[in-house]
This record gives sequence, structure tokens and C-alpha cells, in this order.
Amino acid sequence: MREQGLLKVHSEAPDTANELRVVGETAQGRRVEVEVAAHGSSTGFTALNTATADLAASSRPIKDSELATLQALGDLKSPGAEQVIAIDGLAIIVHPDNPLTELDTEQLARIFSGEAKTWEELGGSGGAIHLYARDDQSGTYDTFKEVVLSRRGKTLNSAAKRFESSEQLSDAVSRDPQGIGFIGLPYVRQAKAVAIVDGHSQAMLPLNSLIATEDYPLSRRLFFYLPPNGKNPWAQALVAFAQSSKGQAIVAANGFVAQTVQAMAVTPNALMPEGYQALSRHAQRLTVNFRFEEGSATLDNKARQDLTRVLDYLQHNEKTDRQVTLVGFGDAKSDPARADLLSKLRAMAVRRELVKSGVVLREIRGFGAEMPVAANSADEGRIKNRRVEVWVY
Repeated sequence: MREQGLLKVHSEAPDTANELRVVGETAQGRRVEVEVAAHGSSTGFTALNTATADLAASSRPIKDSELATLQALGDLKSPGAEQVIAIDGLAIIVHPDNPLTELDTEQLARIFSGEAKTWEELGGSGGAIHLYARDDQSGTYDTFKEVVLSRRGKTLNSAAKRFESSEQLSDAVSRDPQGIGFIGLPYVRQAKAVAIVDGHSQAMLPLNSLIATEDYPLSRRLFFYLPPNGKNPWAQALVAFAQSSKGQAIVAANGFVAQTVQAMAVTPNALMPEGYQALSRHAQRLTVNFRFEEGSATLDNKARQDLTRVLDYLQHNEKTDRQVTLVGFGDAKSDPARADLLSKLRAMAVRRELVKSGVVLREIRGFGAEMPVAANSADEGRIKNRRVEVWVY
């Protein structure tokens, strides 16, 4: 609202829980109110349908059934309507003296559903596992439930100690040698974060860079849905602000991972293909992956937004002339040669878009189904593995 020139901007708490009213004044003294209600992703789409909201925030993609219900508002899967504004990630924390350094997503589901009851079942020691979790109103809990439990048909064990405060949860785990909990990234504090494996992926720590690329298994996209046929300029302005550098700085300040493009060094290791090791010795990887619509070589909506960010980075850092290599990956196929070809075709799809803006590529590589970042056993994992990395010299 301040960006729009409003004065005396402040928030008021209505009587309803999890709601907020943000108020400002125009230069002429007219009062402007924005109502914010945080009751879960589904309620946003319901509110769009009943015309009680101009913009829906969601921690999951819109469902096909919701898309059909809202078709009178325009195509909510179109690039202008579906806007990824942040990436969210969770850390799994244990006591600092716990010898375990990594867990896979199947183990996490067994632990937090109560099926795995002792540390010995996980190859550790210490006896009974003590569970710590955020409360039901927490977005952190929503993320964990969605990414770990619900996908495997499991629910949180009722014996888990629940916390409204992330800080208190983290501190409790750091004092309990048998404890394990999940937490938002900024709240690891004195506890120890473990690396997470999904399927045949490498073990990944909850680093901002791995969450920004969406490689880290416990990450998810956070969306705004702006109806194409909507007429509210305030909603349109908020979406534009959220995607700007100022908006992304607010994303980061609130503990989420911004979509700001940066270069990062990658340390070569023996699990990488030789060509990838050579690349990591001489170039840096950008903190963005291009991903695709399911079953096609069409860039998804986040990738289309990221194109602009990557181009800005390349132009600002004078990397547009033969200093960029694109590296494609895919999910496993019965014929490895087909997986290799498809991974290179995905990289070429990104190349076409960059070339339109004057970028001259150094090289296009395809590594097929190597270096998966997710299990190929479900659609979500296969979509995650179909990706293109950007490397700069």
C-alpha cells in the first residue's frame, strides 16, 4: 500500500482469528481497507468463487476441480494468473549429539506417524523416539503434512508434543537427546538439522540455495492466484510488487526463500557424472531450475517468471556471450538413450527462450536420468526430476 502512495498504513485485528485488516489513506484522506483471511488454501479458491476475494494465496497448485469451477474468472493456470511468489522449506531437527546425519522421506513418514518407535529401528541409538510438531494452525505443519505424511497416506501420531512457537519447539528438541521435530528454516537454532534423501537422490541439507532450486525434498511453492477477468487494480499491484526485488526481499525477511538469482559454487563428488564434475570445477550454478508442465517441454509458470530474472542476472553480470551452459535432466526411462535425448531437448527449450533475448550459449548438455532429486515412483517426483540447470563462467 505504501508503494501505491497510501499514507498512515497500519493493521487492525478483526474479531475473527487468523484474519487481518490493513488500512491506509489516500492523499485526499479517503480510507482504503484490505481484508486478509488466512484459513487455508481451499478457502481462497472458494472466496474467489463467491466474489468475496480478489486474490487467493495458496500453498499448493490449484486443483482441476477448482479450475473448472472458476472458469468464468478466466484461466487460473495461465502465466499471468498463477504466480509463484516464494519457496518454502522445512528443516528436520534432532538433538546436537544425535549421531544420525540423514533420513529419507519414507523414514520421516514412519517416524512421525508413530510406526517407527525407536532410534534403533533407524540405525541409531537412544531408545524411544520423542516427536515434536507445530500446531494445526501452522503453515509449517501444513507443509510437513502435505510433503511427507499425506502423500504416503499417513497422519501425525497423537503422541507428538505440539507447539505454537517455532523457537520453543526447536529449543525443546535441542534439550531432548531422543527428540526429533520439523521447523521452518530460520528456527534451527541450537538443534542439529539432518540431510534429507528422497528416492535415489543425494542427501541434501536444508540450505537456501537447494530450496531455491527446489532440489531439496522438503520444499514447496507458495502461490498467488489472480483471476484474469478480475478488475481490482490493488490485487494486480500486490502481485506485481510481490514479484519485484522489493517484494522478494520481504519474502526472505519473513523466513521464506526468495527467487533472487545468485551464483553458487558446487563441490564435485564421485556421485556426479564426469562431465558434470568438470563443469562444477570451472563454472558456477545459478540458484534457479527451469521445470516444465507435466508431460511436455513447455516451461511451467514459475519457469516463465524465472526467465526474466535469469536474463536480468546475465545482462547485469555481462554473461550473455558464450558464458552460459544449460544442463538438462529427466526421469528414468526404459531406454537410457531416450532419457538422455529428452533431457537435452528440455535444455534446448530453455535455450530457445534465452536466444530470443540475445543470449549466446556456450554449451547444451543432457545427463538423462542421472542425479535425481526426487523419487521417480510418483508424478511429483518425475516432474521434479525433469529440470534444466543454468551454469555461468
